Amino acid sequence: MPFVSIAALVGVIAFSFIGPYLYTVDPLFLDSQAILLSPSSEHWFGTDRLGRDLMSRLMEGGQISLIIGFMSALVSTLIGLLYGVSAALLRGGFDKVFIIIVDLFLTFPTLFLLLTLVSYVNASLWVLILIISITGWMGTARLIRSESFAISSKPYIRILHIGGVHPLKIILKYYAPLLAPIVLVSFTFGVGGAILAESGLSFLGLGITPPQMSWGSILSGGKEVIDIAWWVSFFPGLMIFIVTFALMNISNALQARMNQKELR
Repeated sequence: MPFVSIAALVGVIAFSFIGPYLYTVDPLFLDSQAILLSPSSEHWFGTDRLGRDLMSRLMEGGQISLIIGFMSALVSTLIGLLYGVSAALLRGGFDKVFIIIVDLFLTFPTLFLLLTLVSYVNASLWVLILIISITGWMGTARLIRSESFAISSKPYIRILHIGGVHPLKIILKYYAPLLAPIVLVSFTFGVGGAILAESGLSFLGLGITPPQMSWGSILSGGKEVIDIAWWVSFFPGLMIFIVTFALMNISNALQARMNQKELR
């Protein structure tokens, strides 16, 4: 399953970033003679209610959705890694402040926190990346903090601190290899979560705004014609499902491998 999931994920990425060079139909072209056409040899994924080719729009929208997903997961994972390791190393007052901040963020439901932040700013690619990152780092930080505390309690780490070894060297040489599996699993989960968060915001009309497009905004545009044109909602939903399902499988495989190493 991991290899199938990796192949599916690579296929979707290639479809979004390489596809437009092979399938050169303009995703913004309005064709009044091709409104809500079903999938055919001329329009492989059909057209929407304005006569725009759905396949080219999915390629264009996929770039936005994947960039938001991967960049948001990267930023939130880095924030969680920084806070988690710092809390374990510094302890004391910093760790108490860390716990208060994390609990404060976790008090608010993520969706409502996203809606609150988006309602005060105009949504764009980088704004959405920032907002989704701000609301998605807490789980990673708590995992990293817990594992960092376990690492810092090991005898050889204490000896290194007593010997005056620079903390940065200790982090890079001893913490990083042990934390890498957790960071990787958190990152893969974060990508799927970020794509779903962006899709949800776009579906509610608070995400990517025209003329830009994402899978979520395309899916939102198809909800009004779903009774007569199923393909407008089906294909963007299928893309979101493939990416998130593939990432979840990859995360589960990484977690299983990490557990096997711990048992050995």
